[in-house]
Amino acid sequence: MINRYTVIGRPVAHSLSPAIHHMFGEHTQRRIEYTRTEADPDTFIDTVKHWREVGGKGCNITSPFKEQAAAVCDRLHRRAELAQAVNTLHMHPDGSIVGYNTDGIGLLADLKRNKHCSIEGARILVLGAGGAVRGILEPFLEQRPSELVITNRTVDKAKKLADDFSLLGNVSAGNYDELSDKGAFDLIINATSMGFGGDSPPVPVSAFAPSALAYDMMYQSETPFLNWCHNNGIANTSNGFGMLVEQAAEAFLVWEGVRPKTRMLYPRTSEIINSV
Repeated sequence: MINRYTVIGRPVAHSLSPAIHHMFGEHTQRRIEYTRTEADPDTFIDTVKHWREVGGKGCNITSPFKEQAAAVCDRLHRRAELAQAVNTLHMHPDGSIVGYNTDGIGLLADLKRNKHCSIEGARILVLGAGGAVRGILEPFLEQRPSELVITNRTVDKAKKLADDFSLLGNVSAGNYDELSDKGAFDLIINATSMGFGGDSPPVPVSAFAPSALAYDMMYQSETPFLNWCHNNGIANTSNGFGMLVEQAAEAFLVWEGVRPKTRMLYPRTSEIINSV
């Protein structure tokens, strides 16, 4: 039997998830089929339910539906319940839909295993306050950074996030204009969608510590944020390809019961990127 999966988003034609999961299937000797599915806010819930009805075993959820996906679930895994954002759905044989969030543990895996970046005691700046950010806050705060600051153009949204996670650690919120007075950060994560429009978040150079890592959750090799960093002398940078791989491995574990060895996939990065 072939287990069928899909990624649901808008836009979704650029998604590398099919190539990644098919490689996972090859290396774990699991027979899977993985496709892309486009939806919009009005059709998203029906799209998920249809996927279940036609025998789909699970799906990944990407922008802009991660928060909306929580509402379609019958049950939420602990991380997804706290985040109220879902990037992985598992269709159970009894017809129920269980939601998971693998974004945060995927990002942590990339930072700690692949980038050798320490989170404990670090000052962290997160740019953006959408569903992707909701998914990373709990795993990051569990690592005990000295401070985590959320910055967003809509400050109220950032403050709501900080309030929701305030019991887990030292987390605060503000706007971009305040960053000049916040000092330098060890890790700056761009989780905004500005890159889709060719813009970069307005972060001052003073926000970067000398050895700071600038990390863009977008997985293109060049993004507006990373290009800005390079043009302003920020040498230590990374795109989000590693996060994409690691969170996909966690989703594969939910669905198939085995976590692929992701190190076997990185030598095939060019093949994956050129699969679209």
